[in-house]
Amino acid sequence: MPDLVFAAKPELDRVLALPIPPADRVRLFAACARLNTLYMIARAGSGHIGSSFSSLDIVSWLYLEEMRGVRADDAGADRDVFFSSKGHDVPGLYAVLLGLGLLPFDQVHELRRLGGLPGHPDVGTPGMATNTGPLGMGISKAKGMLRANRLAGRTGRFFVLTGDGELQEGQLWESLASAASAGMGGITAIVDHNKIQSDTWVRSTSDLGDLVRKFESFGWHAVRCDGHDLEALERTFTTLRAVGDRPKVIIADTVKGRGVSFMEHTSLGDGERFYRFHSGAPDDESYSRAAAELVGQIDGLLAAANAKPLATATRERPPRPAPRDPQRLVAAYSRALVAHAERDPRIVALDADLVLDTGLIPFAERFPDRFVECGIAEQDMVSQAGGLALGGALPVVHSFACFLSTRPNEQIYNNATERRKIVYVGSLAGLLPGGPGHSHQSVRDIAALGGTPGLEMLQPSCDAEVDLAVTYCLEESAGSCYLRLFSVPWTVPFTLPADYRLVRGRGVALTEGGAVVMFAYGPVMLGEAVRAAGVLRDRAGIGVRVVNLPWLNLVEEEWLAAAVEGARAVVTIDDHYVAGGQGEMLAASLVELGYHGRVVRLGVRDIPACGQNDEVLRAHRLDAEGISADVLTALGPGWGD
Repeated sequence: MPDLVFAAKPELDRVLALPIPPADRVRLFAACARLNTLYMIARAGSGHIGSSFSSLDIVSWLYLEEMRGVRADDAGADRDVFFSSKGHDVPGLYAVLLGLGLLPFDQVHELRRLGGLPGHPDVGTPGMATNTGPLGMGISKAKGMLRANRLAGRTGRFFVLTGDGELQEGQLWESLASAASAGMGGITAIVDHNKIQSDTWVRSTSDLGDLVRKFESFGWHAVRCDGHDLEALERTFTTLRAVGDRPKVIIADTVKGRGVSFMEHTSLGDGERFYRFHSGAPDDESYSRAAAELVGQIDGLLAAANAKPLATATRERPPRPAPRDPQRLVAAYSRALVAHAERDPRIVALDADLVLDTGLIPFAERFPDRFVECGIAEQDMVSQAGGLALGGALPVVHSFACFLSTRPNEQIYNNATERRKIVYVGSLAGLLPGGPGHSHQSVRDIAALGGTPGLEMLQPSCDAEVDLAVTYCLEESAGSCYLRLFSVPWTVPFTLPADYRLVRGRGVALTEGGAVVMFAYGPVMLGEAVRAAGVLRDRAGIGVRVVNLPWLNLVEEEWLAAAVEGARAVVTIDDHYVAGGQGEMLAASLVELGYHGRVVRLGVRDIPACGQNDEVLRAHRLDAEGISADVLTALGPGWGD
């Protein structure tokens, strides 16, 4: 396991002080920022290398040469603002801010850690103008900020970076015309046109065509340049300063993974369909090669400036033990979907640019005519599914749960009113993984979809229950379903009974107990519930019967009455906000049953924390220790069996 290397602050200060032309200084600084970005992502164990690298020359030029007031203590009315609308390139932005002293440099070690630098931009971090991560919002945000500036008499400009895959989101195009009609010359958008969306070519999903003419048709002043040619960037920004009567956009042609030869999208072979460095941390061999290549580039640039080579600093890579015999629910889902599609030719799978993360590659390869890549356009995808259902197909719709439950919520409701069967599969569901941050932690999807007429919502707890849930959704349910999938490989401390069958509205006890019944679902919350039951038994003599209830928005009342019979308290644990979660549904059902015991609802009560998985569970008191302590506090003394 190689040590990780980075450029420390004194070395970055040395680079910035070199008496060299601006373009050479920015080029050198950006190379150092790439090295530190690579370090942060490797140390965190996750992040987005490709788009951080593609945009770093642009971001470095903006902060070092173009923007006013970014390094002043009080920039007043002339302070310029930059933010990335796509957000997942934030490790590169952090590297720039750290290098300029706009963030404490020690935070270079704290990407995606609790109390450190979030996985997507958050206004709680200095230098972040707005929260981003969900795509398409950036220009709209800049319009609002500019209007606020006008009201307050401020004259600062706004620079907004967007991705080219992001241009598939409808909100971005909605934002353009009114910006032009309002004469918002203080906004400059920069399209990081690196030709790759999450995993594959933008052109293979939704060819963008002539972007200059498209933006011009909305009244914007549009230009195109090489986003890695710093002299060209200098000329472009100089020219745009003279355009004050309308918003501007630069179509910046870039290379995803720029700076490391084998990470650049131009290194993809003819037979390669997917770009490998969009997200995730590099393996040891890839990291060592990439770091060596970047250090070599930096040293070459320093030599050209008659300066000594970079003195790198090192840190050990944090240990990341692999889970023992983990459940892999997305892989289990992938196998089950293909097996059902072999038998049912009506099944059509739709994806929103997440084919790797949603387990759809085997389906797409086996049934290319029944696979639809919709790109980053969730509303369009869900309405297409509605049309497929009206035509007699059985559409299965895929995205991350945080986007699938919210962005096309109106379209899902519209589909429900047509009373045709559609299966929605939301992966990356729940509080974990904690690294991406709150924009990607899906903790309100149950509430967002729970009231949809005829929509049954369920979450399996292990690989075996995935098979049962897919069969239920595709073959047994008469209506539409929402299948909530946890995406991280996870070890569970329980097994389902050998004779377990998935029955609508019912669950199954995983432990024996008397005084307390604890309901949970999914591998994480059920696992922590089982561990908490052990703590309560050993420390307080309280018997807890842990019940796996995979149904999120419905329960069979007769079964529920039997499940809580004799219990003095019921505890519900949600991998979701307490408001609108399964616990709220169960509490309402218990009232209707006339249950007179204590009901304790646990779950997420604040915006999700960003950090390592164990840190996030602990921060929200949803680990076994937090659950058992909160149950004891809520129940009070005298609860031992």
